[in-house]
Amino acid sequence: MQFTGRRRNRLPFSPLVEVYPFPVQFYEQPPTGDISLQEFESLAVERLKLLKSAENIGISYIRGSEAYNKKLETEFRKLKFPYRIVSEEKLDDYEMRRKDHISHFILRLAYCQSEELRRWFIQQELDLFRFRFGELHDKQQEFLKRNSLEYHAIEQEEKERLSSKLQSSAGQSSVIIDDQIFYKVPFTDALELVRTRKAYIKGGLVYIPHPEIVIIILNEFRKRLSKSLALTSRSLPVIQSDERLQPLLSHLSYAYVGQDYSVQRNVGKISLDQLDSLATKSYPPCMRQLHKALRDNHHLRHGGRMQYGLYLKGIGLTLEQALQFWKSEFIKGKVEPDKFDKSYSYNIRHSFGKEGKRTDYTPFSCMKIILSNAPGQGDYHGCPFRHSDPELLKAKLQSYKIPLAGINQILDLVKGMHYQLACQKYFELTHNIEEVGFSLSHPNQYFIESQKLLNSSRDEKKESSQLESTQRSQASQPARGTSSSVSKTTSQAESTDMEGINIEELLSEEYIE
Repeated sequence: MQFTGRRRNRLPFSPLVEVYPFPVQFYEQPPTGDISLQEFESLAVERLKLLKSAENIGISYIRGSEAYNKKLETEFRKLKFPYRIVSEEKLDDYEMRRKDHISHFILRLAYCQSEELRRWFIQQELDLFRFRFGELHDKQQEFLKRNSLEYHAIEQEEKERLSSKLQSSAGQSSVIIDDQIFYKVPFTDALELVRTRKAYIKGGLVYIPHPEIVIIILNEFRKRLSKSLALTSRSLPVIQSDERLQPLLSHLSYAYVGQDYSVQRNVGKISLDQLDSLATKSYPPCMRQLHKALRDNHHLRHGGRMQYGLYLKGIGLTLEQALQFWKSEFIKGKVEPDKFDKSYSYNIRHSFGKEGKRTDYTPFSCMKIILSNAPGQGDYHGCPFRHSDPELLKAKLQSYKIPLAGINQILDLVKGMHYQLACQKYFELTHNIEEVGFSLSHPNQYFIESQKLLNSSRDEKKESSQLESTQRSQASQPARGTSSSVSKTTSQAESTDMEGINIEELLSEEYIE
């Protein structure tokens, strides 16, 4: 693929029909032609949004369920990616297939750089492929034949002869077995079905009912994609030497495509005195860990200062508050005020866009924290679920008063490398809710959702307390001697209202999107 500074004419309609006969493919051949760097980036970001959506939907819904398919179909439509064959195909349909083809290969370049990135990319692409293959319906055999994966159905005579065996292996009645198509495939192509005892084996061949053939196809897709990513990784030195592509690919590997938390709509709404309380109640573990390390040691290394400093900026600290906060802590750590002003204050002003290139830096997303700048000895930044030893993580969760059953749930998710899901489970356990109702992808999102939930609970308690007070007042007329206690109760209610005013303003409808 070549990249130029200007847009060339796209392929005419007829070649597109030949190149993209289906809305799904195995991505065997790389795309040809020239595209601009602008289109290169936009196509990559569009596909990344689709992959992130697929991941989030897979977390919230059972894969293959009706609700899951509807949600995924909505994302395909919204982002204009192909997913089914339409009765009257137009040029736009083939342009979407072209977009799908090119964007897949661009993200291959970005996500072949490590085993962890490759694993994530393969899983999301598998989910997209599974859905789209199901949407082919009666075109599935034609698609398989085109990709040299045609499986031949067994004859009716053989099916009748093996009917009892097929029934017991598939767990279906004889009526259903008679209506189903069965394929014979090599034993090595159906290991998953063999392992789960969902297929009949004879003479090194496995008899597979048509609904299960998708498992074979997915395994083949995984195998081909995994091999292709490994080959792509070998060419990375050449690709990374291209000054045009290297910054784009480095960014894409941990790009965040959600809400922008660099926009400070709640500037000054949080005081420095609130930080210790907020750290306990509303910080995600990564930021809670950094806050405690700073309070204990009165110092953080550069990685920790960047991660925590931008997070604080995102929750609403002003530049003046940030300078005051960091300076007061570092002075306690025996850093002279003059040295702080010379060595540290510049970086704080720089992160607020007041120095250097005047760039307004964005708080780190979960993906960036997990995948970039891993912590070393003496560091406290990073993701505790990704970068902590399991035993140390367990001890930390115990210190946070997480029940043992909850700790085991979190550790199981960590073992499966579902770090963001582990953080969501931590949110549920610390906020006493059954389900978070959102897909966690950013520490500042965690803070906002936590404050939204806590503030809502506080308002409900306040309304309940006020209602009870009113009912008691109406039920009996207080004597003169009790007027002081009534005044005291009212004063306490007003005091509670004043304490919560900053948080209520922070969570105004204008800010919560």
